[in-house]
Amino acid sequence: MADDEELIRTGFRLILTSRGIDVAGEAADGVQAIAEAERLRPDVVLMDIRMPNLDGLEAAKRVLRILPHSRVLMLTTFDLDRYVYAALAAGASGFLLKDVTAAHLAAAVRLVNTGDALLAPSITRRLVERYATTYEPVRPDPTPRPSSADTPAIHRDLAPLTPRELEVLALMGRGLSNTELAGALTLSESTVKTHVARIFTKLALRDRAQAVVLAYETGLVTPGGTAAD
Repeated sequence: MADDEELIRTGFRLILTSRGIDVAGEAADGVQAIAEAERLRPDVVLMDIRMPNLDGLEAAKRVLRILPHSRVLMLTTFDLDRYVYAALAAGASGFLLKDVTAAHLAAAVRLVNTGDALLAPSITRRLVERYATTYEPVRPDPTPRPSSADTPAIHRDLAPLTPRELEVLALMGRGLSNTELAGALTLSESTVKTHVARIFTKLALRDRAQAVVLAYETGLVTPGGTAAD
């Protein structure tokens, strides 16, 4: 757990340990966070964004280079989109504001430890939409796939996906959970999980956070939360 405020670290440690989650160590800045992560090799790192010596975003990048199988959950008091996207681009699997409830904090740690991604509810759906309004996405490949002349062209990075997997990825890009995906597509939740797992494997994605970013960067989803034409 990395945060420059001792009171925050103490409070979070008490919350997590009281719920059966072991806190292996603490750090007061980004440099210490990298050193402690390398020494302790934790499953999950709680990382503040604004810290002295080295900020949490850069620290997250370096931790994940050293420990690619660890998960980083970013914490901040600032509900600012640019921090959220930067955290995801750094490889973080989650983003929470520090006013999170005790139960939600513990649930978030458990969630990202399973390989899923989590964002603060107040910013999930507007996150990449606002980012996408100022970012020029990689446009779809103009050459349609030879298997079907009627199939809309997609970016080459998405070519391994089936039409159903593209549909699932597009809805993931809009922030839908597996339960919401199941309802929208009239599928069982277990079937949705299978599609999501195949998407991760085919596109070499760490988790849902990377899937959301890719959906926008390839133009599969456009600002406003709709699938690209």
